[in-house]
Amino acid sequence: MASIYDFSAQDLFGKCIDFTQFQGKVLLIVNTASQCGFTPQFAGLQALHDAYHEQGLVVIGFPCNQFGKQEPNDGVAIGEFCQRNYGVSFLMMDKIDVNGESVHPIFDWLKTEQGGLFGDNIKWNFTKFLINRHGKVINRYAPITKPAAIAKDIEQALSQDI
Repeated sequence: MASIYDFSAQDLFGKCIDFTQFQGKVLLIVNTASQCGFTPQFAGLQALHDAYHEQGLVVIGFPCNQFGKQEPNDGVAIGEFCQRNYGVSFLMMDKIDVNGESVHPIFDWLKTEQGGLFGDNIKWNFTKFLINRHGKVINRYAPITKPAAIAKDIEQALSQDI
């Protein structure tokens, strides 16, 4: 696979989202969980969405239950939780695996493109990947990295022409 545009995934409501629709956009892809110590980062992700969406940023959350079983809910409950508690209006996908035999192809590709400090596997919820307007991964951020700390990188990616 050459870029993020080669993938598709289901959203929380079972609709297939073809990532070709994001060509020319900057993407921030995050594995999320609603019962994690990092869950308050939803507010920061929403703030990034609010600040940069009109300029071409697309924030996409992928719920995952692989770390401490911190995402036990189904799609509808996940969406309701995120909206009710953090005002999330950015795209939330269906729950997936980010590691192991059942890893979603998007995360398999993301990890191959941008390995982590201690190996390629995702270590915990709220690992973030920034993708440029050409569909290439330009950075990976640890779960402890707050969304606001990524703003300058997002601004730089948004300022680059297609």
